[in-house]
Amino acid sequence: MSGFLDNVRCGECECVDWGEKRNAIASIAAGVLFFTGWWIIIDAAVKYPDMDRFNHSYHACGVIATVAFLMINAVSNGQVRGESYSDGCLGQTGARVWLFIGFMLAFGSLIASMWILFGGYVVPRKEGRGVSGIAVFFQNAFIFFGGLVFKFGRIEDLWQ
Repeated sequence: MSGFLDNVRCGECECVDWGEKRNAIASIAAGVLFFTGWWIIIDAAVKYPDMDRFNHSYHACGVIATVAFLMINAVSNGQVRGESYSDGCLGQTGARVWLFIGFMLAFGSLIASMWILFGGYVVPRKEGRGVSGIAVFFQNAFIFFGGLVFKFGRIEDLWQ
């Protein structure tokens, strides 16, 4: 599951060796996506401080997405495959369950942010309230895609 993008090759540029810099580029891209997600929601919270235009309990979605980001990236691909870790409490099965719960939290927060967007802001059709719902959705989308880039964009061959 975790190595399905390893065989995908883009057009090779002979002027730059991306193999050595792949981990750095993936880490920077994931960090920028994560930062952008939180920046958007902080901006919305500052712009709309009253509870009528932006309910501050919607921050829970972003917190859950952040926990999912950490859970997904706490387990290496080698641990999921069973190559590098077999001891411990649950071994490979524990790593897979941990990763599965992390992905469930990530997808759940993304779906909940869509529900907040449509249920709280699009369907009632109140003027000037849609920006907050879009901010909640984009925060969770950026954190979700940042987690995916950080998980699947790096290679672990350089660590061993």
